[in-house]
Amino acid sequence: MSLPHALLTSLLEKPCTGAELARRFDKSIGHFWHATHQQIYRELGKLEERGLIAARGLATARGSQRHFDVLEQGRTELERWSSLEADPQPMRAALMVRLRAAAVLGTVDMTHEIARHQVLHHTVLEQYRDIEASDFPPGIAASTADELRLAVLRAGIVLEEAWLAWCQETLAGHKDSKV
Repeated sequence: MSLPHALLTSLLEKPCTGAELARRFDKSIGHFWHATHQQIYRELGKLEERGLIAARGLATARGSQRHFDVLEQGRTELERWSSLEADPQPMRAALMVRLRAAAVLGTVDMTHEIARHQVLHHTVLEQYRDIEASDFPPGIAASTADELRLAVLRAGIVLEEAWLAWCQETLAGHKDSKV
């Protein structure tokens, strides 16, 4: 995954200021590709230097803000990148490394942490289901773009359901011992 391409995608969906982009990113693409606001602002500068986006100033009560638009070269780059093949990426989850460490040590009880993750994944799953209910009501004909957005959302739902099943299985299998 490429942060520049994630930002180009967000800006094509809706041109905006850096602050607006950072807030929107947290609520959309940020569900599956994390970036700090500092990383986003730094990358916007690089995209502008490469001629993929253009900034224009807006006068506001707090001074001027830069509003970003994707240029034709940015759209072309996103089309190129979107058409590339991509192999599945290995999972990067600190919890899995911590479980391996706990297994090696034999002295760390991970039960509370797995239960905490179960709650967190349940919360995210409910958020995704709420988005699905509000943005993709059943019986409404969807455009191709909406179908693709829904596919991304459903992937998130399936992933969260898998995490919940794993948490439940792991906790149930080790009721009487430390996980």
